[in-house]
Amino acid sequence: MCGIVAYLGDKEAQPLLLEGLRRLEYRGYDSSGIAILNGKGLETVKKVGRIQNLENALALHPLHGSLGISHTRWATHGKATDVNAHPHIDASGKLALVHNGVIENYSLLKRKLEEKGLKFRTETDTEVLAFLIGFHFDSLDAAMDNRLEVAVMEALREVTGTYGLVAVHEDQPDIMVGARRGSPLVLGIGPHEHFLASDVSAIAAHTQTVAHLRDFDVVTIDRQGYRLKSLSQNQAGLEISQIDYQAAEATLGDFPHYMLKEIFEQTMSVQNAVRGRLNLEESTAQLGGLNLTPQDLREIDRILITGCGTAMHAGMVGEYIIESLAHVPVEIDYASEFRLRNSPLDRRTLVLAVSQSGETEDTLGALREARRKGHRVLGICNNVASTLARETDGGVYMYAGPEISVAATKSFTSQVVIFVLLGMLLGRMRFLSASQGREMIEAIEALPDQITTVLRQSDHIRQVAEKYRHSKSMLFFGRQMQYGIALEGALKMKEITYIHAEGHPTAELKHGVIALIDENTPSVFLCPRDGAYDKNINNLQQVRARKGPVIAVATEGDTEIQNHADDIFFIPDAPEYTAPILSVITLQLFAYHMAVILGRDVDKPRNLAKSVTVP
Repeated sequence: MCGIVAYLGDKEAQPLLLEGLRRLEYRGYDSSGIAILNGKGLETVKKVGRIQNLENALALHPLHGSLGISHTRWATHGKATDVNAHPHIDASGKLALVHNGVIENYSLLKRKLEEKGLKFRTETDTEVLAFLIGFHFDSLDAAMDNRLEVAVMEALREVTGTYGLVAVHEDQPDIMVGARRGSPLVLGIGPHEHFLASDVSAIAAHTQTVAHLRDFDVVTIDRQGYRLKSLSQNQAGLEISQIDYQAAEATLGDFPHYMLKEIFEQTMSVQNAVRGRLNLEESTAQLGGLNLTPQDLREIDRILITGCGTAMHAGMVGEYIIESLAHVPVEIDYASEFRLRNSPLDRRTLVLAVSQSGETEDTLGALREARRKGHRVLGICNNVASTLARETDGGVYMYAGPEISVAATKSFTSQVVIFVLLGMLLGRMRFLSASQGREMIEAIEALPDQITTVLRQSDHIRQVAEKYRHSKSMLFFGRQMQYGIALEGALKMKEITYIHAEGHPTAELKHGVIALIDENTPSVFLCPRDGAYDKNINNLQQVRARKGPVIAVATEGDTEIQNHADDIFFIPDAPEYTAPILSVITLQLFAYHMAVILGRDVDKPRNLAKSVTVP
């Protein structure tokens, strides 16, 4: 949820920390702060609002020093204020802490510390953790070289909850300590310098050598290097890896917003998702990362797809795709629900956990629950070094590139493409013929050019958005594989425009939803030329009969739709299993242009952050 950047080296820390925070602002932008040790003591600056506010304050009073920590916050405990912003300081005023996650037993810890005479200044769980580490630090022998490390480890043994944290103390001015449980933290290793960050994108411009901490790891960094310890019994060395980083991928270029840039990147991201995965000779897909033999795949009797938000909607599209192509029963479950309920799954059920970041807390909880019950779990994610990638039995990497905007776009279409590949792979093992497989490959290979055709309608879609700019509510309808697209279209609209929007199965119109229809409420109907076309037109006409404005997403060349819809977004003719990818791009553009027209902060919508790493 929030972003952490820390630095220890031979350069000025402030500009490096601010640069890293800017790259992580999509993780949280309620407030931000920075603390630097400069040889004279600990100096801290914190500001509510965007990182620009912090930069403005530091321009007036710059902090100098080569060791520092910083944070951009998405509020969980306590309001978004200067005082509640990180870093938090302990009772002595000498220790500073930045922290992602939730300390579940902070109230109990706070009472114990208050009984010892400590007085708190904020409403946050992080301040409690800072006080707790400071309390342990002050109780240790001042001559200990590893005093801060021991204090952090002793404090964390009392903690229930999740954390990715970095602590510094002015009595040990050349040391910083990081720890992780349930919230990502990555170590960056450079010549004569080290970084700690919650996301590799914050530090990738300065080092490509990284190590991702595992749960319960504690890393201590000093001027000579780093050392690793663990709060668990299963201690092992860090796995050092090289990251493939292209700075241009994480910059805006000529686009006004990351969301628009990422919408237009879907021509390439979809191509990347299928590159090397189409086997023309066998007329099927090849997904080497599944770590399943052909026999294992044939023995799958049922699939459970779990995820949150946009990933969940991709899974809903995937349900129809896999069942249609492979005739394997598929169930969808919100990760937040699956992790808490006792879902009966037989031993031949395969669980697919879907997450762009690979760090979504509820999805990881569902993954662990499934594995606890002995089920094989595969992941679909965009971060090869994520917790999800490390804890699953195998999976499929999306290759979508960095997705900075809070509203997911290209990750959704990449996930749907992967479900098409899975459906083709399983289908060819069961009943799809070689000629059907070849037809599928041709349809998949046609997608990049078809996406380009859809993107050329951006100006037309903007004009339609201008027409409906005063709408207070919108309804989205779709059937079968388009139902998940209706949900995703509604989600995009509500996320970035703040217009109330609902997605429904088209046939549910008559079961209550029709009461919402009036001349001020536009309805978006997903009605490409497929097996449900006539039924969709029937429902569309019922809305028109009640004076409801209709926007249709329809197949190119469909002349009949013009008699029934007020406005139309056309998509190229495509099979039912690839048409959803084209449909959703029109709705992404519709939401984007509506948000710009309304003056919304497109990439950083209110109350939202990119990766939900807290329960």
